[in-house]
Parts: sequence; structure tokens; C-alpha cells
Amino acid sequence: MKKIIFLALGFPDASKSTNIYTDLIYEFHKNGHEVLVLAPAVNKEDIGLRKEAGVSVLRVKTLPLFNVGAIKKGIANLLLARQYKKALLNNNIELDFDLILMPTPPITLTSVAAWLKSKTGGKLYLILRDIFPQNAVDLRMMKDKGLLHNYFRKKEEALYTVSDAIGCMSPANVNYVKEHNPNMDFSKLHLLPNWENLPVYKEEIQLDSLVNKYGLKDKFILIFGGNIGKPQKLENIVNLAKNCLDYPEIVFFIIGTGTEKERIFNMAKELKLPNVILENKLPKADYNNLLRIADVGLISLSEDFTIPNFPSKVLSYYGNKIPVLASVDLQTDFGTILEEINSGLWAEAGKTGELKDKLLLLYNNPDLRRTMGQHGYDYMKNNLLPDNAYNTILEKTIS
Repeated sequence: MKKIIFLALGFPDASKSTNIYTDLIYEFHKNGHEVLVLAPAVNKEDIGLRKEAGVSVLRVKTLPLFNVGAIKKGIANLLLARQYKKALLNNNIELDFDLILMPTPPITLTSVAAWLKSKTGGKLYLILRDIFPQNAVDLRMMKDKGLLHNYFRKKEEALYTVSDAIGCMSPANVNYVKEHNPNMDFSKLHLLPNWENLPVYKEEIQLDSLVNKYGLKDKFILIFGGNIGKPQKLENIVNLAKNCLDYPEIVFFIIGTGTEKERIFNMAKELKLPNVILENKLPKADYNNLLRIADVGLISLSEDFTIPNFPSKVLSYYGNKIPVLASVDLQTDFGTILEEINSGLWAEAGKTGELKDKLLLLYNNPDLRRTMGQHGYDYMKNNLLPDNAYNTILEKTIS
């Protein structure tokens, strides 16, 4: 049994909801390891050390980190390392960890991760899910080679140096880090694809009530659920919907929140698109059941990226045997991997006509949809479950 600390940013109470990080941490817990999670407190009453679904979680008071402006978010992230270190000391946490797990974002926890490594002698494993600050430059949130960029670039380089092993989402991610960090130790880099538990449904799907509730009778459903921000650039999906008005049975169901939500929702409303359904949030049961009856799962990435992103959202589609339609930039290898797995179709972001052609190919071929959905499910079952990530991390850090 090993003692592990996880430096989290987004870590929900697993008794209420889950994400890829709760799935991973509970895989460690299930296998008998002692885990402590450091994470922000959502509410004042959450502050402090407590058990969440059997795992020790130290919730830390921070400034607002989500759904705030870039300046406020930046200040909050800069203060995190000091707040996390202070919380560990104030709660008399024994610093004897064998493994320190840290995902990006953010990279601002580098100093506390390095401090923990020096205090404990444990290995530091970096779960690289956000190549910052370059993604901020791509999205025009930061000036290339400016003072802020240079500051965070040094943080990024320091993080790669102090990490003992670095798990990247895809081959393109590995190659990007190598190309832009030629002086680092390349032996640290390896593949750590996204992971998620397969869905388990105990209740029978209430298809008729769900269809009536959202007006989906006799509709061909494309679904997008998740963050609506600059990286997703959902204008590409709204423009696709605009170009599909000649197929009234095709509907685009968009659910989510984020910094660009109001603008995207307003865009769809101003265009008066009858084939777009917009929802901020849905009951969890409704969303899960929508995934079960959806015909296609949507992925969208901004064409402005120079870094290769890889959307974790695809796992919920794979788990529900839904084929994927993706509008993505040319830096990511997501489209190539879709083709290799034969689990969906893609077009270059911004090329609405090409994306519509791919959609109509799925629309007109139910057998193709079933085949692609099954291929995605099989690939996830064999390669993208939490135990795959767990085993990779242990193999790279603990002999």
C-alpha cells in the first residue's frame, strides 16, 4: 500500500457527482492505497478535512476559480500553491507521501508540488491535460512572448523539470512537448489517454417521457454536453445547425455552462434556429438518458489552437455507443484516432460544408452509426477505463 496525495483543481464530492479525477482516485482507493486529495472548497461549510465516499479530502478556502473573469481567475490560481501549503501545515498533515499526483490545469501548483517532493521524497507524476501558457496565447487571452507569457512559460519548464513522469493524452501531445522543450528529459514522457468508467444504468429508460419533455419525437438527435468556452468554439456547431435547416428532423441539443455560454446561446437565438435546443443544466438522469437515445455525439475544438488538445467528452459518447461527429483543428490527432478506431467522422474546424457532408453520411446510414458506436465502446472498454490509467501511473512511478 502506498500513500498518495492528489493536488486537484476540479474535484467534486464523489457521493454527488464524478469526473475523470474522482474515477482515478477511487481506483487507487479501491486498490488499497491511502489517498489524500487537496481541492478547493465550494462552500464555507466544506472547508477542512473530511471523508468523501471513503476518501480523505482536504477542502481549502480559495478565491473563486470558475465562471469568473480572466483576471480574477488568474489571481485565484496564483494564490493556490500558498493556500494549499498552508492548509497542509495548519491541519498537521504528515508529509510522508510516496506519490504526488498533479494534473494540469493549473501549472501554478508547481511550487507546492516541488515542496512536497522535497519534504517527502515521493515521486511526482504530472497528468498533462492542458499545455499552458500556449493555449492562452492561441485563444488570444495572453500575448505571445509578453511578460505574463514568459512568467508562466518558466513555470511550465520548471514543472517538466521537477516531474518524475509525465502522462500525455495522445501521441501528438508527446511530440508537441518534445518539440517545444528540446532540453527536457524525453524519457519522462509517455501516453496516458483519458479515462472514465463505463456507464451503469439500473433503471429502465423512460424514452417516451424524455422525448415528450424535450420535443424530440421523430428527431435525429445530435448532443453536446459540457463546458462552453473559447476552446470549444461552439460557433462551429451553431453554424452547422444553420446549414441543416433543410433537414427539419435533425436537432442539435446543446447543454452546458462556461465563459462563452451566453454569447453562444444568444447567437442561436438571434439566428432563430428551430433545430437547436439550449439548456444550462439538466437533471443527471435526463442527461444520461439523452446520451442513451442520442444518434450522434458532438465534439468541437477551436481552429485557432497550435497545441494538440484531446477532448475527454468523447468518453461519454463511447460509453453509450454513440458515433462521434467532430469539428476540430489540424493540430490535434483526435480526428486521426477517430478514423483509426472507426468510431466517428470529423472535419476541419470552420469548414461547415464538409462537416455537414459528414453529418449526412451518419444521418443516412444507421448501420454505420451502430458500427461506429460499437467500435468506440469496445475501444474504451479495452483501453480507456480508470484501471488502465492507474496501472500506467504505478508502472511509471512505483517499482
